[in-house]
Amino acid sequence: MLELRLVQGSLLKKVLEAIKELVTDANFDCSATGFSLQAMDSSHVALVALLLRSEGFEHYRCDRNLSMGMNLNNVSKMLKCAGNDDIITLKADDGSDTITFMFESPNQDKIADFEMKLMDIDSEHLGIPEAEYHAIVKMPSTEFARICKDLSSIGDTVVISVTKEGVKFSTRGDIGTANIVCRQNTTVDKPEEATIIEMQEPVSLTFALRYMNSFTKATPLSSTVTISLSSELPVVVEYKIADMGYIRYYLAPKIEDDEDMKPE
Repeated sequence: MLELRLVQGSLLKKVLEAIKELVTDANFDCSATGFSLQAMDSSHVALVALLLRSEGFEHYRCDRNLSMGMNLNNVSKMLKCAGNDDIITLKADDGSDTITFMFESPNQDKIADFEMKLMDIDSEHLGIPEAEYHAIVKMPSTEFARICKDLSSIGDTVVISVTKEGVKFSTRGDIGTANIVCRQNTTVDKPEEATIIEMQEPVSLTFALRYMNSFTKATPLSSTVTISLSSELPVVVEYKIADMGYIRYYLAPKIEDDEDMKPE
């Protein structure tokens, strides 16, 4: 038996908006410790990992580990039927091939329930190694979203370079080049507006902007974003979810030299 009750139902809506563009079908894994998802995008370039810890739910019951295959667009359609202030409950019986979404208005005068068929999805769980990163940048998530959006009107890749001075986002395209530098500033009044850089050594890596723009769909979940970079590793773009978990996106860097040779 599975029963999860989330008072901040809008959180679940935002989580779905943040991943459904990258991933169409995925398994949600439930265990005693939390509700999680790990999935690659269809072209196997990016990986998304989601965790919502059990203690963040008002009520959380998961008698045994469950893996539920869902089409994320369908889940998103279901959640659109919930008001932003609604309390959302997810229920599934052991062995059942459906999941029920229940939406209650805050004053309990309206309760809706929607049942959805689950899917069988083969998914390989990838071990994500814990790594030491050469540079970790923490910055306002809206700032990062704006930079990715602005640069994608000029080029289709972004070079992220971290030095002592700050973090530089650059692109080049047919119409010219663009460089945006964010300097470290920790003295702002509001901590969520700070740009903080921890650097062991300088890094400069190139990434596809269309993926970065997909990742920024998680901006409404968190006021800050953490970008962890290392020369040989995929970048990790992490958004904390309130005090209950995170969404992390992993994306392998593009190798510049043979870019013209590689089919997209």
